Amino acid sequence: MLTNYLKIAWRNLMGAKGYAFINITGLAVGMASSMLIFLWIRHELTFDRFYPKTGRLFQVYNEDKINGEMFVWGSTPSVLAPALKQDYPEIENATRYLPVGQLLSANDKHIHVDGNFADPAFLDMFDVAFLYGNKTRALSDQNGIILTKSLAEKLFGTADVIGKTIRIERKDNFTVTGILEDFPANSSFKDIGYILPWQYLETLGWTNGDWNNNNFYTYVLLNEKADPAVVNRKISKATASHLKGVLSDVSNRKIFLHGADKWHLYSRQENGKLVGGQIVTVRLFGFIAAFALLIACFNFVNLSTARSEKRAKEVGIRKVAGAPRTALVFQFISESVILALCSGLVAFLIVFTSLPAFNALLGSQIVVQVGSVYFWVAAVGYVFLTGVLAGIYPAFFLSGFQPVTVIKGTFRSVNSVFSTRKGLVVLQFTFAIVLIISTLVIRQQIGHAQKRDSGYDKTNLLFTQLTGDLQQHYNIVQQELVSGGAAISVSKSIGPITRLNTRHWGVSWPGSTQKDKDIEFVPFGADFDFLKTNGVKLMAGRDIDVRKFPTDSTALMLNEAAVKTMRLKDPLGTTVKFSGKEWHVVGVVKDFIFASPYETVNPVLISGPAYGLSWASLRLNPQNTPARNLEIAQAIFKKYNPEYPFEYTFADESYRAKFADEQRTGKLTGLFTGLTILISCLGLFGLAAYSASQRTKEIGVRKVLGASVVSIIQLLSSEFVRPVCVSFLIAAPIAWYAMDQWLQGYQYRISISITVFAVTGLLSVLIVLTTVSFQAVKAALMNPVESLRSE
Repeated sequence: MLTNYLKIAWRNLMGAKGYAFINITGLAVGMASSMLIFLWIRHELTFDRFYPKTGRLFQVYNEDKINGEMFVWGSTPSVLAPALKQDYPEIENATRYLPVGQLLSANDKHIHVDGNFADPAFLDMFDVAFLYGNKTRALSDQNGIILTKSLAEKLFGTADVIGKTIRIERKDNFTVTGILEDFPANSSFKDIGYILPWQYLETLGWTNGDWNNNNFYTYVLLNEKADPAVVNRKISKATASHLKGVLSDVSNRKIFLHGADKWHLYSRQENGKLVGGQIVTVRLFGFIAAFALLIACFNFVNLSTARSEKRAKEVGIRKVAGAPRTALVFQFISESVILALCSGLVAFLIVFTSLPAFNALLGSQIVVQVGSVYFWVAAVGYVFLTGVLAGIYPAFFLSGFQPVTVIKGTFRSVNSVFSTRKGLVVLQFTFAIVLIISTLVIRQQIGHAQKRDSGYDKTNLLFTQLTGDLQQHYNIVQQELVSGGAAISVSKSIGPITRLNTRHWGVSWPGSTQKDKDIEFVPFGADFDFLKTNGVKLMAGRDIDVRKFPTDSTALMLNEAAVKTMRLKDPLGTTVKFSGKEWHVVGVVKDFIFASPYETVNPVLISGPAYGLSWASLRLNPQNTPARNLEIAQAIFKKYNPEYPFEYTFADESYRAKFADEQRTGKLTGLFTGLTILISCLGLFGLAAYSASQRTKEIGVRKVLGASVVSIIQLLSSEFVRPVCVSFLIAAPIAWYAMDQWLQGYQYRISISITVFAVTGLLSVLIVLTTVSFQAVKAALMNPVESLRSE
């Protein structure tokens, strides 16, 4: 019997090739879209969840009130980890962690690569997989180093290099004590190439027992019986108790645990809580994936019910012959499953061929695990459930025909399915219109931020870190860069102007109050030619210049936000105190964007070179090509720092990177909006073709009675335009609310204009008219003699 059903199903599909093609194409695109999104969602949801002890792993965060608002941050004092392990029995283990980038040399190879310092507990807590070496002793020697497999192969050509020697920063030799498997792409530690012992960090003098030095990361492992909520309450004041007398107010200073399963998804703070971040995008695209598949299924339902008259007599005869309804339901669902199977094969082909481009768009490393049994079980289940989902309503609808009505010829499908079919069209286009509006709003928000004045000139501006011997040779390097024609100006600073990451509290000035010491300032440092090199506009006073003014080692420039925050009417000459020093204000500069272009600019303190200045900014010579400038600069840097690679970043590239997340969201939304519209239009095209064929005689009669071609086209098109207008009325408020909530996450944002809705409404109607016009025009131009000949 099963074989018979399958044969009938196959013959019915082959007997309506156009219908089958539209359904297979629509389902294939919907299934492929959903598969790609589900693969990405799986990648995101498995971030840091594959460690054997994931459920017990936590990062320690700080929480405090700053500028009247609650903030959280993930850096902590270096002394916190051992104190937590010693004082709280619920904490089974703890480790300190500090990311670092250094030059590693082996034989004649020199590679500048990212790594970290960590306690030996790190290896056990995260169950790091060792290929070679002894995990328990790998970090016990302060001159031991652990390499990842890929880094070992780059340095030595093989991974089996236990006992080999590596020199770090050309001064200290280390013995390779372990080789790790590279961390997966969905790990927070995916970029590290080596691990150095914490003991070595202590010998460098980079750490101390200061409880207010929040430059390190702390991870803890709770014991199996510990309740994270209880532990949170117990440890909340662990740092505050050591900061009494150091900070003026510790009443709001707390620490709390943030679970490993949330590190990637919940990284954005709101009112002092980690409540958002990547999880918002995951949820958004989860909805898109579900609705893309549902829309494809709606197409199947619409086309199946629209063809009900062609199947009605078949159902009637089968019922008269004694076929039970369950058998008919099974037959129709089997047809749907066969069609879903064909669509699934096409969908898998689309997924495999488009995955590289999809990864490039997302900057991810998603792979399809074709060798996994679980993958194929899930794939078959996905296809089967799609077939059942698409076919279950048509199966029950078609099998419910009454044989007496059908055989008498009084059956008509139009009235019985009109509301259902139109309702599904409304649902399809409601979702499509929501996506269109969302895409337009996201693009407008990105464009709004991109047009914002950055406050500095990004053209021909380059940043490079002063590694190795560059610090001691900086003056001659600076002179040769200018005299050699590579740059017209060079400035030394604490970091690139595009990313100022440190924070300062406890700043005081004439007229400041005790409460003002809680205001957060952003410190920056420069020596001379800062304004000229970076293209920052001077609003008052002068630039810092230690060559002309030796006292400028304690000079200070404020940005406009700092002047406003300090309530200074005449800032020049003002004495500002912070970091145990007195600084004299020599200039005021225009606000420049160093953080997110979607946020307001924080107050900045640009001080003289009392701070360590480890970066150089180069304003390249516009008379040369960029390639020529880089060639000259590389030769000079190689001359004075031969073992270090010349690594640099262009300001415009660094600034563009600030839009990466929003642009990625916009591209994905736009891509799946287009696919959703394509799926919906395929269904409309099929419905329009079927509707035109059903009304052939009606159109012939109308033409004989004098109806014009335009009026007939209008008649046929209006049948589909009206549901889309209803869709727009439903979708507009939904999209406005969703996008308004999304925009609330940005301080610098647009207002949603009526133009977005007008454009979307017009575009929706044009899409529908374009889709159905071919069939409408074809039907309207048909010779009425041909359509009425049987009469």
